[in-house]
Amino acid sequence: MVVVFVLVALLVLSGVVAANWYLWRRLFRDTTRGPGPVRRAGAVLIAGGWLLAVGALVTEQAGAPFWLQRTLAWPGFLWLPLALYLLLATLATEVLRPLLRRLLPTGPRPAAPGPGDPPPAAQEPSEALESAAAPVPGRPPVSRSEAGAGDRPAHEVRTGSGRVPVPGGEKQSGPEAVALAAEAPAGAGERRAPAGASPAPRDLPSRRLFVSRVAGAGAAAVALGTVGYGTYGVLRGPRVKRVTVPLAKLPRAAHGYRIAVVSDVHLGPVLGRGFAQKVVDTVNATQPDLVAVVGDLVDGSVKDLGPAAAPLAGLRARHGAYFVTGNHEYFSGAEQWVEEVRRLGLLPLENARTELPAFDLAGVNDVRGESEGQGPDFQRALGDRDTARACVLLAHQPVQIHEAVRHGVDLQLSGHTHGGQLWPGSLLAAAANPTVAGLERYGDTQLYVSRGAGAWGPPTRVGAPSDITVVQLASRQA
Repeated sequence: MVVVFVLVALLVLSGVVAANWYLWRRLFRDTTRGPGPVRRAGAVLIAGGWLLAVGALVTEQAGAPFWLQRTLAWPGFLWLPLALYLLLATLATEVLRPLLRRLLPTGPRPAAPGPGDPPPAAQEPSEALESAAAPVPGRPPVSRSEAGAGDRPAHEVRTGSGRVPVPGGEKQSGPEAVALAAEAPAGAGERRAPAGASPAPRDLPSRRLFVSRVAGAGAAAVALGTVGYGTYGVLRGPRVKRVTVPLAKLPRAAHGYRIAVVSDVHLGPVLGRGFAQKVVDTVNATQPDLVAVVGDLVDGSVKDLGPAAAPLAGLRARHGAYFVTGNHEYFSGAEQWVEEVRRLGLLPLENARTELPAFDLAGVNDVRGESEGQGPDFQRALGDRDTARACVLLAHQPVQIHEAVRHGVDLQLSGHTHGGQLWPGSLLAAAANPTVAGLERYGDTQLYVSRGAGAWGPPTRVGAPSDITVVQLASRQA
């Protein structure tokens, strides 16, 4: 078992290293002419981003000083979605690169040569003759026959400063050749562009380099825009979603009963007191009959996050606010949070049930509590109830639906999945949960899964906007 774990860990690490090398190559190596500060800065950016991300995760799980958690959380957690969407966007450009190489120019064409500029290398012979025969200010006119002499091969004469080309159709020798060489200007054997001239074609970016820069800039813009918009969607606060759920056993008098479902707030180093206040204000604005907080309220201890959770005391509902634990409560001490939410006015349902006028409301602990001897106990919560009455169950994880079906629950309210939070995370969430988001039926039991009000890790959501759901119960007798 240990060997398998090590092999899987090495495989994952190799994949992460390969993906980041690919990013550095496409975004920094392929967009520059050679080694230099840009490539070094790219390596530092990618390596530094992962160091911050690992630091943010480790300090939160280890219960490091809260100021350190908050310092690392923002840059570290935001690097994770940025790296993900940089990778996806860059991979998408691989399909477009061949097309871009055909459609995009390499850059501006060089300007036509002015008086005194050397003729282009690819100039036709007739054009070269015309250029040579054209009058130049300060020089006597040159006939076409004299200009044509430039087509004959040049010869070189060795001088003290090196070998100098000497024009002419015949090889010169002796004093005459030395004299011609002496009259030749310095560097006559080299092509030099005069000051202010347009860059030679070899100085312009190649088509491949130009396409790499366009593709890299496009991928970076898409990734930054996606992460920016997804982060804004979380920080502005959850939106209200309304769902009507018919229950066969619900009495006619309870038709239209409203339950505000709040899940996965994840108060922590990133989302603090201000975010909690937004959640409370949003819930109260719906004027619910009952508030159900179905787990993962916090990511930290009461000592660090007690002030952040304080606004929950302001929740208002006709039949009160109820709470069940999620898996994250057990990471930081579920017992202390059960006591804290009770102090704030919420009613914890720890494998317990309360009888409301129209239906039974039950709650079970999260499956994570099994490691502490506090796991879900459906028999204790539901075993002796009157099955003629409608029953609504609060359970953090959707996988608890199978036990709910066996115990005759009419409706289970859950969270946990975040709807996948970051696309394509919804594919992974679908593989691990019977329902990722929304309302589905399992036998005679209906399951509603909220995408959650906050976010874990990165304060970013893509393809899974946050919500607070108002579940309106409908009586089939009405």
